[in-house]
Amino acid sequence: MATPRIVVVGGGAGGLELVTRLGHKLGRRKQAEIVLVDRNPTHIWKPLLHEVATGVLDSGLDEVSYQGHSKAHGYQFQRGTLSDLDRESRTITLAPILDEDETVVLPARNISYDYLVLALGSVSNDFGTPGVASHCHFLDSPQQAEAFRHDMLNTFLRYSDPERRAHPKLTVGIVGAGATGVELAAELFDASKMLHSYGFTALDSGKLDVHLIEAAPRILPALPERFGRTVHRELEKLGVNVHIDTRVTCADEEGFVTADGKRIETDLSVWAAGIRAPAFLSELGLSTERNHQIKVNATLQSLDDERIFAFGDCASCPQPGDKRVPPRAQAAHQQASLMARNLSAALQGHPLKDFVFRDRGSLISLAHFDAVGSLMRGASARSLFVEGRLAKLFYASLYRMHQQAIHGTVKTGMTVVVDGLNRFLRPKMKLH
Repeated sequence: MATPRIVVVGGGAGGLELVTRLGHKLGRRKQAEIVLVDRNPTHIWKPLLHEVATGVLDSGLDEVSYQGHSKAHGYQFQRGTLSDLDRESRTITLAPILDEDETVVLPARNISYDYLVLALGSVSNDFGTPGVASHCHFLDSPQQAEAFRHDMLNTFLRYSDPERRAHPKLTVGIVGAGATGVELAAELFDASKMLHSYGFTALDSGKLDVHLIEAAPRILPALPERFGRTVHRELEKLGVNVHIDTRVTCADEEGFVTADGKRIETDLSVWAAGIRAPAFLSELGLSTERNHQIKVNATLQSLDDERIFAFGDCASCPQPGDKRVPPRAQAAHQQASLMARNLSAALQGHPLKDFVFRDRGSLISLAHFDAVGSLMRGASARSLFVEGRLAKLFYASLYRMHQQAIHGTVKTGMTVVVDGLNRFLRPKMKLH
């Protein structure tokens, strides 16, 4: 019999952890052929994109090459963008790969599968707000984070000349006070201090004006209220102008207009509000939600095809009490673990297990200034509130857990040592 093939589309946190597990368990033993498909050649942990955007994290040092990683962990990598799905013949089509001059480097290809896993994550949702797509930065990919970083550096340089300043202070507007918006707001003050210390700009953090705009009655609306109050207080201490109950109705090259007719003028505009799955998922012939998430049952199988699975932010997975799995990195991590077991079971004809999300708490980093978090305490779901150095330690451990899942304990330990050395050998932020 031919070796079964499992194709995973999307090499984000969940997708890469899944193929690593499957490669170790099935690929190396020749029990299945594991194929990862992603449009990018490298992986970087999405919760760190706000650090890439401010230059605090050098993506060139922390990104993982899919090609190199696949060779070491028992799976194959195919670069490409999913463009079509044929469920009858069990094949997916990848769009052609083009170079910078729009010349075809690799033509469209078909890849057959026995089991297909969609792990395409999510993107920001601008809700069709006029002007947002044209005038705002998004932080959904490393490329977008790098684009913001270049624009940020150029804006700081421009403000070094008093005659070229559009406002008394360099002004950044961020729409969306979820984790990304909150962490970016804090990182900007850290970045401005470092740029000033390196002599990159004459501006220090006192000449930076950051507006964090949230339509809900409080920031971090998806997290416990005490959590949001503490973070709100810390942001205001940094100097962030927090606008709650403020809905943006349009964006232009000069900033934002709110529902009450007020204008917030900016030099840099960022949209970090709302999430949705990639729109093309609703064109594959599978049942989806209004936000394009694929509808799956508790075993993470599509409602329409038992050989197609979806998990992470691109999937709408039911939970007890008519709830849905929240779009969080820890959920994707837990689902990847169950998915590896369920795919192994499916190959052997065994029943699959249901996914039940276990909330381990939430952590928010406010750059080097502080961190705030809540840790869930056992089955009682009572939370332990932490902040300061202890919260920073737990926050850093989240990334190390991801690294351990994709690299193993030994390599992760070595990476920790190298990262410590780089703090002394390299600038504290990427300046070019």
